Amino acid sequence: MKKTQKALSLVLAVVLVLGLAACGGTSASDSAPRTLTDPSGAEISVPEEIGTVAVLAPSLAETVAALGHGEQIVAYDSSSLGLEGLPAEALVLDLSDPDMEQLTALKPDLLLVTNMSLYDQEDPYRGLIDLGVCVACVPTSDSLAGIESDIAFVASLFGEEEKGRELVDSMQAEVDRLAAIGATVTEKKSVYFEISAAPYLYSFGSGVFLDEMLDLIGAENILGAEEGWLSVTEETVVAADPDVILTNVNYIDDPVGEILARPGWEAVTAVKNGAVYSIDNMASSLPDHNVVKAMRQMAQAIYPELYGA
Repeated sequence: MKKTQKALSLVLAVVLVLGLAACGGTSASDSAPRTLTDPSGAEISVPEEIGTVAVLAPSLAETVAALGHGEQIVAYDSSSLGLEGLPAEALVLDLSDPDMEQLTALKPDLLLVTNMSLYDQEDPYRGLIDLGVCVACVPTSDSLAGIESDIAFVASLFGEEEKGRELVDSMQAEVDRLAAIGATVTEKKSVYFEISAAPYLYSFGSGVFLDEMLDLIGAENILGAEEGWLSVTEETVVAADPDVILTNVNYIDDPVGEILARPGWEAVTAVKNGAVYSIDNMASSLPDHNVVKAMRQMAQAIYPELYGA
């Protein structure tokens, strides 16, 4: 089993994720700026005082809100609708193709984006940067350590290092608690985690924070020998015969029932035993502090006798 990741210092050692080029840039500010390097590798100038914020990623929106600055968000992406702590009156934008005219009119002090916020333009935010908007890019992290680094970075933008440290420490404490129990597992159960239902099955192998979480709670991902996010065939899952099936699918009425009734899956151990469980979609999809909620649900579903149902 991998060793539990330890909480990171707020002085970040940032890794470029998914091979992305830097998507931020240096900007000017009326107040004395601080120069930082964002997680994409770009040098950015952060205003001394941040008044308004636009966020084009639900994980970053949740982080800003958790740090106590949700009321400063004047625009966020449509995938963030319904998240706690976001102003209902804020402008709602498309995540992958935001309306640049609307963003320009808002001219927020800070724009937070991720690799999912990019679209077919070489430097999509150059106009905003030239206007003095600080654009910080936080590419999607693939590990718990990366998630903690991202939280610390966002906290540093707001000068909230202490709150960021508390958020990371709280997350890490729960990871450590769950991992300590996982370390006692002697007979690991095999697990298939479904994030897209039939006929377009989708899951993940190693190098994804969800796989890391499975490992820490003492389970084995049936796709662990592969890497990254994966399209999966039904034949692959049936042949692997997982002990437990988890799903975070939320776009059909009864994802658990659909799996249990799926033709050709009757002999799969998880289906025979009714060991198919739903995991919170947002907690398991968004790389932020709330992943521990999904980790706890996964642990309780797989080993209820150890973690408590």
